[in-house]
Amino acid sequence: MSDLVGLRLPAGISACLFDLDGVLTETAVLHAEAWKQAFDELLARRAARSGAAFVPFDAVADYDAYVDGLPRLDGTRAFLDARGIELPEGAPDDAPGAETVHGVARHKNELVLALMRERGVTVYPGSLQFLEEVRRRSLLTAVVSSSANTAAVLHAAGLEGRFGTCVDGNVAAREHLAGKPAPDTYLAAARRLGVAPGDAAVFEDALAGVEAGRQGGFGLVVGVDRVGQAAALAAHGADVVVADLAELVEP
Repeated sequence: MSDLVGLRLPAGISACLFDLDGVLTETAVLHAEAWKQAFDELLARRAARSGAAFVPFDAVADYDAYVDGLPRLDGTRAFLDARGIELPEGAPDDAPGAETVHGVARHKNELVLALMRERGVTVYPGSLQFLEEVRRRSLLTAVVSSSANTAAVLHAAGLEGRFGTCVDGNVAAREHLAGKPAPDTYLAAARRLGVAPGDAAVFEDALAGVEAGRQGGFGLVVGVDRVGQAAALAAHGADVVVADLAELVEP
């Protein structure tokens, strides 16, 4: 990999497209905790009614396999389907915790927002170091996240105004963009920045996200391994896997 001065990136990369949770901010653990509480409440109620064994949501294995990086409703559907649970779709205004896809997803969102208010949002120091070097080198930047709470997270993390564009869950819904692992949101970010996919690098910690980068034909897909899934990130499309973005900054 030939180096751009100060950064371990291939020559020709002119834009960096960052996932948010787990890449820039330490909010993935909060999302996992919120998903676990929302799903466990549902699973416990169903087990009590049926007399079946209660098998809780695994905040590592189930999170990585079914919800990490996916839009909230898609993640809800994916996990329920994996457990063989059929719920009515419901509507966006369903009460949090209602036994509908929308109700479970809305409950999860309220839980994660409460956790963020309680614990705050922390930026990974290595990611901040890398982002500052990227900006110093005048590379274009974007945040690409399935979360509808992206603006609030960026504000809470002190990262507001640091990116050229943001394609989040709200943009995806408004522009009818398919969620990850489809490449649509990353491709939309590249278009907004005026760069070809081959000239942009994608930074992702989720298996669905690196797959989106691979499908989109981006110039570099960097997998960020926060939970010991380096091999899986590579298998899903990461060209390079790092434990921290600081590894991509020249000493």
